[in-house]
Amino acid sequence: MRVLFATSPHKSIFQYMAPLAWALRTAGHEVRFASQPAFCPTITQAGLTAVPVGRDHAKLWAARATKNGFDAGRAGIEEPYDAFTDPGKDTWEYLAPGMARAVADRHRQTAFPMIAGLVEFARHWKPDLVIWDPLTFAGPIAATAVGAAHARLLFGIDVHGGVRRQFLRLKAERPAAEQVDPLADWLGGYARKYGAEFTESMTTGHFTIDQFPRSLQIEAPELDYVRTQFIPYGGPATVPKWLWKRPEKPRVALTMGLSATDIYDGYTVRTQEVLDSLADLDIELVATLADAEKAKLRRVPDNARLVPYVPIHHLAPTCAAFIHHAGAATLATVARHPVPHLSLHYHYDQPILARRLTAHGAGLDLHTSRASGQAVRDAVQRLLNEPRFTTRAAALRDETLALPTPNQLVPHLEELTARHRTTPA
Repeated sequence: MRVLFATSPHKSIFQYMAPLAWALRTAGHEVRFASQPAFCPTITQAGLTAVPVGRDHAKLWAARATKNGFDAGRAGIEEPYDAFTDPGKDTWEYLAPGMARAVADRHRQTAFPMIAGLVEFARHWKPDLVIWDPLTFAGPIAATAVGAAHARLLFGIDVHGGVRRQFLRLKAERPAAEQVDPLADWLGGYARKYGAEFTESMTTGHFTIDQFPRSLQIEAPELDYVRTQFIPYGGPATVPKWLWKRPEKPRVALTMGLSATDIYDGYTVRTQEVLDSLADLDIELVATLADAEKAKLRRVPDNARLVPYVPIHHLAPTCAAFIHHAGAATLATVARHPVPHLSLHYHYDQPILARRLTAHGAGLDLHTSRASGQAVRDAVQRLLNEPRFTTRAAALRDETLALPTPNQLVPHLEELTARHRTTPA
């Protein structure tokens, strides 16, 4: 079959999708990856075939961290999707205008530059299945235009699917005259333009591919989830020679992710304070710091090794504990190993993932506004000295590895495609 991936022009999102594209390709299926023209080199660098569609536009996330490290106003999921975790916002009065603004200010702006080009290519290539990330609504529009099956591939907690179900529940409770639906109206307009009609699948896919174990995910009611293992891919990487050797002391890793400096203005923890707090522990600390963050340091502890980047899937198996920002890819990579986590979370779905990880017992978490040096030190010592955290981390590892690999998922995707495709094979 022919499989078309549609992705936002963001490396961190694309990297969640690449392993499944490889699995489909090696199973003998034809695979194409569509995104904005400037993003195509990132796609081809992964050995995949890129299709440039539309025109380039600004990045999705314009929010910037403040100079002192964090901004409480940006510490959560943006409106209206914060209703997924805030019961006080699960109201029609909040969601109806919030969804209207989201469609006007975000979804339209990010999808519009891709829609016409993606539909044009889909009509030319005739994919059987379109796989899209939850921010790329051009994907379901193109799939609907050609009768293809289509699916969302999640890159974290399903806030979009969850809030959509909340919205539909509240809409059904309103009088008919008040049942506005900005997302359905917008997507339906494109469906009719291309000779089809709106269906609810345009908002959340015929099915949803989830790369996280059930214990870390929050499922939206009535949606069809298909689970697979998260397989780490971080782009080009080399394994440094120091990582070939077994560490002489317990190794503790520290990373705050690439998006903090690639997209935002810097880390949301005080790196110097954290390094100082761990300086006298009998550990080997490996900290992946962007050059811009490293330049801010006044001193480097003797027990610390600072590197700009190291592949997490090579580093994690050598660690006794792992400090991270609860970014979904980092967390899921570490979860493939029996290594306890300390999650220093800040925004979007990081707090949700971090707290579910703590509830599972595989680690501890601190919001970055509370991540003082002493708090981090105390948490690290607990992770190293209380065996229950390693035991629970091993249980999470087992749950993760029990999921089907992307290669094992392919036959099920073939079945789902045949079920939902409306054009002949």
